[in-house]
Parts: sequence; C-alpha cells; structure tokens
Amino acid sequence: MTYLDYQATTPLAPEALEAMLPWLRDGHANPHSAHREGRRARAAVEVARDQVLTALVGDPVVPHPVVTDGLEPGVVKVLENMEAEVAARRPHGPDAGRLFFTSGATEAANWAIAGTWQRRLATRPRIVTIATEHACVLDTVRALAAQGAEVVVLPVDGVGLVDMDAAAAAIDDRTALVAAMLANNEIGTIQRIEALGRLAGRAGATMFCDAVQGWGRVPLPLWACDLVAVSAHKVYGPKGIGALWVRHGHEPDALLHGGGQEGGIRSGTLSPALCAGFGAAAASLASDDIGWTEELWRIALDRLRGPEWLLNGDRVQRYRGNINVRRAGLDVGRLMSDVRDVAFSAGSACASGSGRPSHVLKALGLSDAEARSSIRIGFGRYTREDELAEAIDRIATAAGRQGLS
Repeated sequence: MTYLDYQATTPLAPEALEAMLPWLRDGHANPHSAHREGRRARAAVEVARDQVLTALVGDPVVPHPVVTDGLEPGVVKVLENMEAEVAARRPHGPDAGRLFFTSGATEAANWAIAGTWQRRLATRPRIVTIATEHACVLDTVRALAAQGAEVVVLPVDGVGLVDMDAAAAAIDDRTALVAAMLANNEIGTIQRIEALGRLAGRAGATMFCDAVQGWGRVPLPLWACDLVAVSAHKVYGPKGIGALWVRHGHEPDALLHGGGQEGGIRSGTLSPALCAGFGAAAASLASDDIGWTEELWRIALDRLRGPEWLLNGDRVQRYRGNINVRRAGLDVGRLMSDVRDVAFSAGSACASGSGRPSHVLKALGLSDAEARSSIRIGFGRYTREDELAEAIDRIATAAGRQGLS
C-alpha cells in the first residue's frame, strides 16, 4: 500500500511510539493522583506539555507588513495603522499563554468557539468565520446560531482566500470571536491569518486559529492569534489527543465539567501515553525538511501536468504537501477501486461517505460535478520519491482508461 492521505492522518513517528510504549505497558497510574506513581505520570504529562508548547511558540513569527494586494484602500489603511496597537495587545513568546490538552482538535475547536461565545455573549453576540472552514468549526457555529448567536460566514475567492473587504465590514465591536484555518485541509490554501488577526484585535474580538493542517509546515503567526487548536495525529503523533493554546485573558468558559484537571477549565483524566506520544511528535517537527515536501510537490505536479488536470486552491499561497486536482468527468469512486492499493482521498476524510460534494470546493465556485471529480493527494516525511511517482502515474493511467479528455 502506498499511503498518500497525509491530510486525513499522518503515520506514527517511531520516536512517538517509543515514548508511548512504557506508559502503555507499565505506567498505568492516574496522572492526577497524589501518590508517587501518580506524580511520576504527571511529570510525563508536563514534559509532553512543554514539548508541544515549545514546538508551538519556540520560534514565533513576528508581525510584518500585511499583504494588501487587491484590497480596498480603506481596508489597507486600517490594517497598516493597527499593527503597533494589535502587537502590543498580543505579546508573543512562551509566557504569552497556556497549553491545555484535549481529546483532539475537534474538542479544542468546539471549546474555543462555544466557550468564548458563552463568556462574551452578553455584549458580543457575533461569531465571524469562513465558508471553507472545517466541519468542527462550521457545525459548531451552526449549533450556536440555534442558541441565538449572530453568525457571519465570509465568502472566499476562487482559490480559497477570504474576502478581506467583507471581513473588515463584519468584524466589529459586536464580534466575540473570529475563527479561521491556517492551512485548508482539503485544498492546502494558506489563509490570511495575520490580516484577520489585526481586524479581530482592533475590534477587541478573540482570534481563533485552527492550525491543525499548517502547524509545523507553514509559519504560524501566533502574535495574531488568541486561541490555537492543534492535533497530534496530523503531526506524526497518536490519535485521540490534541491541544488548545490559550492566550492569557482569553480563556473560554468550560464545556466539560467534572474535575477541572486541566487548569480548572477542562475536565477529564489525561492519558500519559498519548501525551508522551504527542510531545515526542511535536519535538520531532523541528527536524522536518520542508525542502523534501517541495521536491515531492514538484514530482507530483509534473505527473499531473496538462490541460486535463486542473489544480484546486492557490498554486503559490498553499502548503505543498497537499495537491487537490480535478479532471472533467472523472468517476472518483471507480478510480479509487481501480487503484485500490494507493490510499488517496476524494475530499475531506470527515465528510467521506456523506454523498455530498465538498463544501470547500463548492465555496470556490465549483459546480457539483467539478467538486465530485476532484481528488486529494497528500504526502510528507515518510513518502519516497519513487513510490509517489509510481502511484501518481498509476492514478493518471487509470483516469485515462475512463475515456476522459
């Protein structure tokens, strides 16, 4: 099997497995117990917390002039003038916030959004997000809308970049939270987090970034964010654990009650094994070779070049471990059956089997037919050049056998 579905989940890093094994085999104590073995387990959790936090904030991206191409002059002036003000409100560095472990990024996003709205709804009923966000964001704001939240879903252009003029109009002093994804899980487009963070900061709103797909791969402008969600299994760690980074002063209300094990605002017994695996995976991110992903991108794109294959998402402003392409008339179900020993995706893993065309591709302006004829190929640390080239050649050949143009 050739595995090319890195956006759905990544392989477990050997160092993450090694870090987990002692706690799976022998370390069965509750890390919240006061006895010696409990304290030993707690120490492992705190080492892992420090590893994840260091990977997240150890090399912060500092503010720089925002990209203003194509924006209205009034929006450009607002963004440029607020830089010093917003940066002063959001210091960056290891002491700027705290890291809370969660069961995964879905819980982290739900907590960030619902907890912030509940804390601020008395004076700020509005939530602003983007049409191409993950379901854990869009479904959460939809549920809150049923409870009275004022929800604004911003449109995107044909490559998935948010309409900044619409964002500037929507983010005001009624806004509790702005939610945006760093790198899109389906099309790889890198979103305008810095510009959105400036707007949120000016309005006094909380900026939440779903960094699951981008963390460790593309620069994360932590200074522009107040809440950041990450997931272990998207960075070569185990499934079942994630984290929410919380800037001081932006703590969301608790959603889970029953012990307050995580800083008094997130309840539940932590798994030392999962924490240790997450920590080891996070520590290994520093050794990743971004140039390797670029080389794999070049190989993949060369083999899908031609008028019959069209790229979905931005060609430049994207994470290059993700290729999402479409071909007119392609029967993706048949293609996956014909090349069954290559693991690739027909879209987001979270929506697979729903029968619905991708909401992300629809937001770009694609028709139902165009969205259904798209595939996503993802690769990374453990992908070999030869296996990628062979797999994509087989995909292209099988597509050609369908008699497509």
